Amino acid sequence: MPPKTITIFFAPFPGIGKKVFMDVTDIVEYNLDVLNLNDLCHSYFQLSREDPVQGFEFDASVTCGHVVPTTSIPPNPRLYDGDSNDQNKPYLRLMLGSHLAQYLRQQLEEQQGYTSTVGVSINKLLSKLVGNTHKPNSQTTLMPPYGDYDLHHDEVATRFLETHDISSIPGLGFKSAEKIRNHVLQRRAESGYRLVYSVSSERLSVKEMRANRNMSPDLLEKILGGPGATKGTGRRIWNLFDGIDESEVTKARDVPHQISITRLQEDSYLRLDDMDEVLKELRMLSQKLIKRMRLDLSCIDSDPKSDLMEACGENSDAHDHASRRWIAHPRIIRLTTRPRPPSNPDGSRSRAFNRISRSCDMPSMVFNFDHSVESLAERLVQETLVPLFRRLHHARSGWNLSLVNICAAAISPVADDIKDSAGRDISTMFRKQADTVTQRHSATASNSPSEKMMRESTNSGDEEIDHDKESESQSYQESSPDGTFDDGIADGCNWCSICGTAIPKFAKDAHERFHALSD
Repeated sequence: MPPKTITIFFAPFPGIGKKVFMDVTDIVEYNLDVLNLNDLCHSYFQLSREDPVQGFEFDASVTCGHVVPTTSIPPNPRLYDGDSNDQNKPYLRLMLGSHLAQYLRQQLEEQQGYTSTVGVSINKLLSKLVGNTHKPNSQTTLMPPYGDYDLHHDEVATRFLETHDISSIPGLGFKSAEKIRNHVLQRRAESGYRLVYSVSSERLSVKEMRANRNMSPDLLEKILGGPGATKGTGRRIWNLFDGIDESEVTKARDVPHQISITRLQEDSYLRLDDMDEVLKELRMLSQKLIKRMRLDLSCIDSDPKSDLMEACGENSDAHDHASRRWIAHPRIIRLTTRPRPPSNPDGSRSRAFNRISRSCDMPSMVFNFDHSVESLAERLVQETLVPLFRRLHHARSGWNLSLVNICAAAISPVADDIKDSAGRDISTMFRKQADTVTQRHSATASNSPSEKMMRESTNSGDEEIDHDKESESQSYQESSPDGTFDDGIADGCNWCSICGTAIPKFAKDAHERFHALSD
């Protein structure tokens, strides 16, 4: 899941999905309906159905960014009218999507300082693959060659996929790709070297795989099947080779399920077999985890005091810590490592996939905003992560790791007023209650006898008004339809004949015993 700043940035736009995927079908269809086909060069993209002013100008006669295939020919604008418009709609949809992608990339860089690479297509699989063709900081759209209307978009997608190696298809794991490769070659594929482990050096394209004799979804099911294998895997992988991806773009969660921190690239440790180096990595990962938790799982508490200080420009760190609160707490912290297997006789090393992990309760000290990230990370390493590491690797030496990962898991919302929260935030409840009481007292004061006398005195000029205490009390009781007094005591209370205090009925006997004991 992306950082909270990215999620918040994309929140105003329609169809925001998980990670980097966006489903913009609805907003593209809307703009396609309102597109002025007679003046494509001066088009306007509306970002909101309710607010036509919210949007940007663009040239709808061209596609923004790179195009695959490069021989794609835009449809003739003269064919936009009539029945032929249905043939042009796929092109127009993708063209509109390319301009929306360019606008979002520009806004993301201007407002957040992030560059991005985007792929535009009809599903998640093709979007990810076509986005990889031009990197970095670019965008690519998979378009059908509309010079030949007999060539359907599905065939274009198939031809695009045929040039890719099977191991590069999203959704197909390394082990599954190796099984298919070995079956097609009728032998074990030769291995090359990548960093410290061996990978297959024999390329097998999707086209070559599909050309293999008897290759079919049923055969893939037999190749990839086995104990514990999911039924229907062969059909799913075959669909991926055809460019068919039916997975939906889901809404991004307000609170993630977990926050996992590791190196930018797995298996990036050339050699990690020293405890001092392990401690160095754990400190670095712990600092990243705490920073990410503060970013994604906390917010600035909106109270009148903090709003006033923000308006006055007082944004000190102390105030920020005092006004910040957690919106979710992870209950579990997990440490995961992957030991590197021993070298083969030829000097190569097989790629390891088996991970081992240990977990425990998340220590409460990480939720303290008064301490620095560095100090909290050091305590987290010494008090929690090192004991977990000792449980994973009992020996002080003799191990060599290819992966170290720490994860904050079992994240659940804390007490708040949102739907999925665990209870209600009592501090927010008391603050709202205090605001309500203040408003009620203000309204009561405006209707009090003294305020009435002042208004009457002002309206009557020099006329003198004299009210004694009894008439003032009587006037106030008559002006209160709910039967409350200025001190907030209801009619259901009894007045003590000894001390004159208003006592609720259920406490009358106890109060009388109190006076009896005093005597």
